[in-house]
Amino acid sequence: MKEYRISNLRDKIRYHDFYGEGEPILFLHGLGSASSFDYPNVASQEYLLGNRRILIDLLGAGYSDKPVDFKYSVKGHAEYLLEFINHIGLEKYVLFGHSMGGAVALSLADLDRDRVSNIVLSEANLDNGGGFASRAIAAYEMDAFISEGFNKIITESRDSSDTNWSASLSVWLPEAVYLMSKSLVDGQTPSWREILYSLKCPKTFIYGENSLPDSDMQVLIDNNVHVEVVKNAGHSMAWENPEGLARAILNGLKRNA
Repeated sequence: MKEYRISNLRDKIRYHDFYGEGEPILFLHGLGSASSFDYPNVASQEYLLGNRRILIDLLGAGYSDKPVDFKYSVKGHAEYLLEFINHIGLEKYVLFGHSMGGAVALSLADLDRDRVSNIVLSEANLDNGGGFASRAIAAYEMDAFISEGFNKIITESRDSSDTNWSASLSVWLPEAVYLMSKSLVDGQTPSWREILYSLKCPKTFIYGENSLPDSDMQVLIDNNVHVEVVKNAGHSMAWENPEGLARAILNGLKRNA
């Protein structure tokens, strides 16, 4: 695992950087997850071995540092990721973002339109209002979430079938979970959906089969977004069908502008 110190902070992000001669793919994870936890099994599938694969744990998550004074907004993550991309010298790259990571990917793409060659999203946040988990978290007062809500959600998810999420969530900074949930619920202007539609590069949106039907699918298609479906999986498709997700990513990469 490698690390990079963000210039205006004391803190470091940590990431895997797997060799490949093809265009780099940056993997950005969802709320309560970590790329180091979610994507090694996806990135090691034969469909993606030709590409360089960079699996980033965002600040507050996984193996990256967890500063309490970082603002933890979607835009805040995008800004230091742009600095990181400049540091490692990428000329062109692909963005993959899941759920919350999709919103971060779109905000980053908006800052770096000329270098993003392709964007692939899996069940990404596109609109304000958040998703089920972020809405539930943002409904707390911050102090109450940190003192009680964080551990309550971990315990409840451990008692359900979602033990992977509870494991990865448990190493997040509680303040980061709360503030990122608020950022997703509050949204931004322009919206992540508006950014997606305005991008000139090829665009793919991936659903897990078990998340369908979704009325937004046809809306995305009508706005020139290619749609892929991963069989035998729902929202947590990286865990449920990593081979299927890797194949769907490859199908997105094959598309031309």
